[in-house]
Parts: sequence; structure tokens; C-alpha cells
Amino acid sequence: MTWQEAYKRGTARLQQCGVKEAGADAWILMEEYGKTDRAHYFLRQMEEMPEEAWHSYECAIAKRAQRIPVQQITGKQEFCGLEFQVNEHVLIPRQDTECLVEEAMKKVKPGDHVLDVCTGSGCIIISIQKLMRDQCVCCATDISKEALKMAEKNAMHLEAKVRFVQGDLMENVAGRYHCIVSNPPYIESEVIRGLEPEVRDHEPMLALDGKEDGLFFYRKIIKEALHYLEPEGWLLFEIGYLQGEAVSTLMIQSGYREVTVKKDLAGLDRIVLGQYRP
Repeated sequence: MTWQEAYKRGTARLQQCGVKEAGADAWILMEEYGKTDRAHYFLRQMEEMPEEAWHSYECAIAKRAQRIPVQQITGKQEFCGLEFQVNEHVLIPRQDTECLVEEAMKKVKPGDHVLDVCTGSGCIIISIQKLMRDQCVCCATDISKEALKMAEKNAMHLEAKVRFVQGDLMENVAGRYHCIVSNPPYIESEVIRGLEPEVRDHEPMLALDGKEDGLFFYRKIIKEALHYLEPEGWLLFEIGYLQGEAVSTLMIQSGYREVTVKKDLAGLDRIVLGQYRP
């Protein structure tokens, strides 16, 4: 079995199983489990692949063929230029969510207290703290103990100062914050069954299900945040691309000012933010 044959066989198997990015995913797994890179691969592609490398690669391909996300197989995902560890207990960090970090960075100043609600892997709050060079006081919450274990692991690995609190939204949070960020579950319950198997079957339902209309957690956080924001503090959300008007309306109705919808790189509504002015 040559390196080239192994890659082609891996790609073909993923294609047969309906994996959309079969070639790209087969390559990621080749790099990770074949312990190679493009230059090395093309230099030796017609050579025999070591049996141990082939076995590791074949096992990884078999997992991906079961529609397990490639990030859960490798155990990592890049976000805001940082490498985060992930598993089945946390939502895989997505590029769209980097927009939330970017918008938060426009509001956060050194010394500010920042809270991340529904932190998951911790990618949002850790990225903010790293970009702020540990000059903020950061706290993050999640209802899932397993998710918090992964978030704490990421904070330790990336040397970011973040305090993690287990609880339902802000129930165990103390103090007030200059900025609260959240990427809450926002997919409508009925929509989840139609998602790709990678998401529907392998990412945590706790991080996906926004109840009947997808707005359940926005309503709760918008109201609760009023008790935890400093005067003139900011609340920022990631939203589904069709939720801009609905979430904006909820924030305006609760008294937030300067409510604004921001778009992602694809031109879709992705962030809603507003300021608390008592």
C-alpha cells in the first residue's frame, strides 16, 4: 500500500459514505495519523506506507466514515489562531464565531470584567483573554460539567486566566461585568433532525437545541444579564442568520440601547449587540 493509494482509498471511502469534503478530510487525517505533510507526502507518495501509519490512518478514516466530525477524531480545532482541544461534549468552534470575538474586542478594555455564558470549549472567552494579554478579569459558565472540564483544559494549555463556573446560564455568577458574550443554543428543535449527521448525531444536543423557536436562551440571557452588567456594559450574542430581527427586538423590548446587528464574512446576520443603560 503506497502513500498515494492509501490517500485515494481513504478519499473514496469517505465519498461513498456521503462526506462532503471527502478529499480535504482524508488529507487532514493523513497528515495527523500518517505523520506527514504535503512536501513529505509528494516526495514519497509512490513509496510503501509503513504498516503502523496505514493502520492508524485506516482507523481514523473508519471513524470519519461513521460521520464522526474530523475535529473530534483529531481532538483539535483552530479558532482565532489558537489550537483548542475538543471532544463530543463541546460544540466544535466555528469560523463564524470568530466574529463574536472581533466585536467583543471593540468593546473590551484592559481591566474590564468579561463573562462568557454557555462557554463550551471556552474558545470565545479564552481568545478574548489571550488577545487582551490577560489584562481582563474573565469568567465563563456552562451547565455541562464535561464541557467545563474541556474548557479548563484549554485555558490551562493556552495559559489563559479564566475562572469557570458550573451552572444554568448565570445562576452561580457573582458580581457585575463590563461585557457579557454568549453563543447559546439557537437551533429550533424541529430543525435539528434535518441537520448533517456530524452535527445532529455527534455534537452535544445541549449546545444546539434552542427549543421550539430557537429563541429560548436569548430571552433568558437578555433578562438575566440586566442584573450582571455594569452601567453602559455590553451584551453580545452570536445568532443564527435568520434571527437578527427577532433577537434585536427582544433586546430593545428589555431596554437595551444601541442595539445593532453585525454580519459575518458571508454577509449574513451573525452578531447582535446592545448596551445596558439603567
